[in-house]
Amino acid sequence: KRILVTGGTGLVGRAIEKVVADGEGRPDEEWIFVSSRDADLTSSSETKALFESHKPTHVIHLAAMVGGLFKNIRSNLDFWRTNIHINDNVLHSAHEMGVQKVVSCLSTCIFPDKTTYPIDETMIHNGPPHSSNFGYSYAKRMIDVQNRGYSEQHGRRFTAVIPTNVFGPHDNFNIEDGHVLPGLIHKVYLAKQSGSALTVWGTGKPRRQFIYSLDLARLFLWVLREYDEVEPIILSVGEEDEVSIREAAEAIAEAMEFRGELVFDTTKSDGQFKKTASNAKLRRYLPGFQFTPFRKAVKETCAWFNANYANARK
Repeated sequence: KRILVTGGTGLVGRAIEKVVADGEGRPDEEWIFVSSRDADLTSSSETKALFESHKPTHVIHLAAMVGGLFKNIRSNLDFWRTNIHINDNVLHSAHEMGVQKVVSCLSTCIFPDKTTYPIDETMIHNGPPHSSNFGYSYAKRMIDVQNRGYSEQHGRRFTAVIPTNVFGPHDNFNIEDGHVLPGLIHKVYLAKQSGSALTVWGTGKPRRQFIYSLDLARLFLWVLREYDEVEPIILSVGEEDEVSIREAAEAIAEAMEFRGELVFDTTKSDGQFKKTASNAKLRRYLPGFQFTPFRKAVKETCAWFNANYANARK
């Protein structure tokens, strides 16, 4: 197997690389991690050239334009166009090169805004996504549409996974444009340095299921090797492991030994209140899978951030 990982230097790509290097890789697997420096995946010719040079038999497709709530609100059209181009180029190049299997990465934010909980894999297309990130959401939903098309018309084994909120080493810790957890880690670091209070955007009440990037990486390997459905699969901790933004901020403060005050700026948007996902399908396949406890994973991520602050803060 020659496994090409797009977006290979991002949060999930680095986690897969580490898990493979730490002994989860197999002798018959050659892993190739590529980033935007290797090819502009919005260009069909560059994407095709990348595939022709590496000749992968399998692909894990992670590359995407991503960002937190406020970046999405500002740039919905850019999120739509960029991701549509990337996904179409990657999936079509994989098809043309005869790639045996592609596993793409979706997100729980693509689910309908008005829905019942917990959400599961059958509900992706049941209504409009939240208005804050409709561009990204619709672009990601189209991967599922394309996967079914390639399966029905060409017999391709293209599938997708749907992780809940991923965090870990090598995340985007940008306060303005990153996701909530890495943004909070950076904010706690700065508040500790300056001796000021920690200001959390929003009420702190929204609830999220967070998955540690190294746990997600191990699950990605299982999907690549064992999971044969075209229908996506949610990769997540259980509903009982959902935490509020306030609880997440408190866990980070504890891990960073921050003793200051927590202040909630309620003039800032909360985004979706919750998007509780069911991992029942995953548990049917892997009943014994052990997730890293949230506070332990937060502690490891904070330790990595502290040790790599010069690069991580960019």
